[in-house]
Amino acid sequence: MESTTEKLQTMAGHGKTRPKNSGTKKLFDNPILEALSRTHIMVPISMWLILSAFLGWYAFTYTDMSNGTIGLLFVGGLLSFTLFEYVLHRYLYHLAPTTPKRAKIQYTFHGVHHEYPKDKTRLAMPPALAIIIAAFFFGVFFLLMGESAYAFFPGFLVGYSGYLATHFIVHAYAPPKNFFKQLWINHSVHHYKNPESNYGVSSPFWDHIFGSFQK
Repeated sequence: MESTTEKLQTMAGHGKTRPKNSGTKKLFDNPILEALSRTHIMVPISMWLILSAFLGWYAFTYTDMSNGTIGLLFVGGLLSFTLFEYVLHRYLYHLAPTTPKRAKIQYTFHGVHHEYPKDKTRLAMPPALAIIIAAFFFGVFFLLMGESAYAFFPGFLVGYSGYLATHFIVHAYAPPKNFFKQLWINHSVHHYKNPESNYGVSSPFWDHIFGSFQK
């Protein structure tokens, strides 16, 4: 018989649950919520790139920051996202399913993706939720750094867009014959060999730093 821990791991999309190479899964009985839980990958990517361009234009046009400062803040936001991606994936998306409630949260946020990794409609956070979270983060950045947020946040969003694009490529296509191949391999290890490794999708840098990289 399965132990309680094994049952919770299965609920969370880990343990004995094998990844399925096709299909999808209904998460919500409410048809509106179910529809909002899915998205075409180009919807969020387009949203964030357009918003990044607008905020960047605002930074150049309506703030007193020099071009060099704006550029440095943009790069800082881009690099900061890679760490945020790693921390989010490791500690929230792979939240330990120690109780049925935690297992349900983990499965809804990320476990369903591990069970159905080829489901192209769930390779990005749904826009409705993502907009709320983005507004929260911009507010936090603005409180912390003032008008510098107009240059920092675009870099953060471009980093997120790059993550979304990379995540889609490695799940939707066969291994490419270019630099994406290694990222494809790294993420395949995470999905099919050891879900407690290789948390970085757009870059393995932080996995090497924190010792969670596996070949």
